Amino acid sequence: QGQLVQSGGGLVQPGDSLSLSCTASGRTFGSRTMAWFRQPPGKERELVAALNWNGGTSYYADPVKGRSTISRVNGENTTLRLKLNYVEPEDTAVYFCAAAKSAVWSRFAELNFYDNWGQGTQVTVSS
Repeated sequence: QGQLVQSGGGLVQPGDSLSLSCTASGRTFGSRTMAWFRQPPGKERELVAALNWNGGTSYYADPVKGRSTISRVNGENTTLRLKLNYVEPEDTAVYFCAAAKSAVWSRFAELNFYDNWGQGTQVTVSS
């Protein structure tokens, strides 16, 4: 079984940048679609950004489009990163990294396409 361990997050001031990292180990995650999701307080989990297996194709949700970057480094372990610039109070949420069941890109927006999840990281945007 694989394991995804997240780091980063915490309290961030509006307008600042946020960096999240996720290290995936124990499986061949380098050949799978990966993504970042978030769950705002009282709301459902939502897709933030997704990246195909080799980093060549990406997707960004409208709320973060133009101010975020998703990237990955594949190797013995796979590291997935998310940088979010000009954060807003609406970015407050628990953020999760996720690894999909395969490299199929057409399913990147399906929640049940992901079978490995990080532990979640609280991000609070507040002055």
